[in-house]
Amino acid sequence: MRQWFSNPGPELLSGLVVAFAMIPEAIAFSGIAGVDPQVGLFGAFCLSLTIAVVGGRTAMITSATGSTALLMTGLVAAGNARGEGLGLSYLLVAGLLTGVFQILWGYLRLAYQMRFVPQGVLSGFVNALALLIFQAQLPQLGLNLHYGEAQAADHASTLLPHGSQIPIVWLLVILGLVIIYGLPRLTRLVPSQLVAIVVLTALSIGFRLDIPSVQSLGQLPSGLPSFQLPFGALSDGRVPLNLETFGLVLPTALAISLVGLMETFLTQDILDERTDSNSNKNVEARGQGIANIVSSLFGGMAGCALVGQSVMNIENGGRGRLSTLVSGLSLMAMILLARPWLEQIPMAALVAVMISIAVSTADLNGLRQLARIPKSDTSVMLMTFAVTMLTTPHNLALGVLAGVALAAILFSRKVAKVIRVDVEDLGPDERRYVVSGQLFFVSKVYFLQGFDVHTHPARITIDLSAAHIWDQTGVGALNQLIRKLELGGSTVTVEGMNAESLNLFERIGSQAQGAHG
Repeated sequence: MRQWFSNPGPELLSGLVVAFAMIPEAIAFSGIAGVDPQVGLFGAFCLSLTIAVVGGRTAMITSATGSTALLMTGLVAAGNARGEGLGLSYLLVAGLLTGVFQILWGYLRLAYQMRFVPQGVLSGFVNALALLIFQAQLPQLGLNLHYGEAQAADHASTLLPHGSQIPIVWLLVILGLVIIYGLPRLTRLVPSQLVAIVVLTALSIGFRLDIPSVQSLGQLPSGLPSFQLPFGALSDGRVPLNLETFGLVLPTALAISLVGLMETFLTQDILDERTDSNSNKNVEARGQGIANIVSSLFGGMAGCALVGQSVMNIENGGRGRLSTLVSGLSLMAMILLARPWLEQIPMAALVAVMISIAVSTADLNGLRQLARIPKSDTSVMLMTFAVTMLTTPHNLALGVLAGVALAAILFSRKVAKVIRVDVEDLGPDERRYVVSGQLFFVSKVYFLQGFDVHTHPARITIDLSAAHIWDQTGVGALNQLIRKLELGGSTVTVEGMNAESLNLFERIGSQAQGAHG
């Protein structure tokens, strides 16, 4: 109970403020994913309520996010190509599967493995995410790069600005950004993003501006979400429960489960640091999975932790589970009570909000220090960023995997060079090699280069007291060396091998004569 009611006053107020900031993002992320606004809003509501109960980190806000929405775009488009409205059903199935994966990752303690994701990968991840969020706003600015002329004509009258609307939209977006970045210099009592939305909506209504609005995106909720399974007959807008369906959604679900947990763990680290506390990432992973399953069963999109809103909650006094619960309840209450007003919010206001989110998401500090950080870290960041941006559709999960792989290769090269072989000639017929460092598949070449296999004293001793053999390649390299030296007529003795290396050497098969620990 202490996690719920330790400080109810600030918890209630903070949850209410955070709900205001969640609404425009949930609507905007629905647009990115290609579904009606109510899908993102239902998701935000269900995720907040569920994670408040089962999450592993108190006061953290979970909702629809840009990183997960971007991964849904291709699946929704592919589903709609199979039949009108099937995109949403496939999306809900992907959400269910995402939740199953995340529960599995929690029990497999994936969080412990994610501790080894280097900073360069995280930097590339957030920079790619920031650019993708910004890129998704370009059609709403009249820069319609993703549609042909025929498609653009179909969208022009409803969703996308055209003709004389474009200059008006640009002016509103600029005014919104001025408010978002200028107001905090005067006061922080109310979120500047919320003020920007109110001001731009008032201008749009007052001057009767003919520009795209939230109503253009689709349906807003008129009631509470209801339980619904996405499986059924295609004629009813549902998808069959078979292997073909799961095969179609599997790549998207797997990507959302991993990318969502990565952003969640990053947010968790930030909150732990700011509150000087510790939380269980594996419990949070399972909680995220349960929340995504609940959201999908009630018609909401999958999501993960929100960095900006979670930090906002902490700064406004939220510390317990109550603030997270109140944010979800307040969000749905405001939607149901203010639906007519929400429908009139101009898309330009949401574009301004999303551009500010893109800027705050990017690792600007890392970009400023690009010339000073090690080249290997820069390479990893660029690899993560490039793979994400060059894949079609853009795949954040694949970018992260590519970055981790490159980081592992670069690290292996560095470790390989720390192996050293020192030579001591004890007499005309005796030579001693002292090996220091790690012997494995990458350091094999450097290890062999340290030995002279062309001269053959009668006795050769290889001292491995300061070395460790890690894998089959290391054992093979030592065997290869011993064989060459013995073919030249030398008697080879291996000494000082530690217990683990000796066990590996004996299991794989030693050709050494006189090898001992």
